[in-house]
Amino acid sequence: MSQSVWDYISPSRINLWLKCPVAFKLRYIEGEPRRTSPAMFMGRQLHRTLEAYYRRVQLGVPVDTHELIQEQRATWIDAATEEDVLFGKAEDCDRLRDKAASLAEKYFEFAADEECRPLAVETPLHVPLVDPDNGEDLGVPMFGIVDLVHDEEDGPVICDFKSTGRSGNASEIVHAVQLGLYSYAVRSLTGVDEAACEIRQLVTTKVPKISVLRFPSQGEQRMRRLFRIVRAYLDDLDSGRFVHRPGWTCASCEFIGGPCNRA
Repeated sequence: MSQSVWDYISPSRINLWLKCPVAFKLRYIEGEPRRTSPAMFMGRQLHRTLEAYYRRVQLGVPVDTHELIQEQRATWIDAATEEDVLFGKAEDCDRLRDKAASLAEKYFEFAADEECRPLAVETPLHVPLVDPDNGEDLGVPMFGIVDLVHDEEDGPVICDFKSTGRSGNASEIVHAVQLGLYSYAVRSLTGVDEAACEIRQLVTTKVPKISVLRFPSQGEQRMRRLFRIVRAYLDDLDSGRFVHRPGWTCASCEFIGGPCNRA
């Protein structure tokens, strides 16, 4: 087994393992090659644009949002070529570029009402995982990159950006692993509990919109549940046991067919 899976725990790794241990094994242990889908590419480009925006806000310098959108459009083709994105045809590439520009513009309209300066922008979080129940260091650190942390009167708010085809499920459990790990990391690094967590969705509908899902601070019970998930994940890594979890998500899995059948 590749030692890289023991280097750190991340929200994306645990979420893929929860979805399907076989898909996790194919991606992170066997290193099956994967190409960037158009949807993934658009999400990355939007993240870069929002990062550039919030870094300027954090520094207190003037921000020309029109200029940021134009830069996103101007670098689109070169970035898509570099990442070897699989577009169906050239028109699809242009259509997605226009949609990304519309989404960025919509987000900047939303962000114009924000008054707080960011505390962190696209910031790496690297902390040891210590079980809050018994103080045991699990021996594998948590690593992730938080999109945005801003300050409110009651404390910091952890924000994650997601581009999606429709407004996502408002249930906190859907985002439990990611928000839980980011909350744990921010608390470990600052000694302060977050005031809330947010999922900021850039919804790629015909008329783009911004949807904000806001959840309260992660409590002790949620942290205990999170660490039970982490321990089960580490148990599977230790045993090398990766079982199929067939379900409706198989239809959209990148490994359906050949790689999955071989596993």
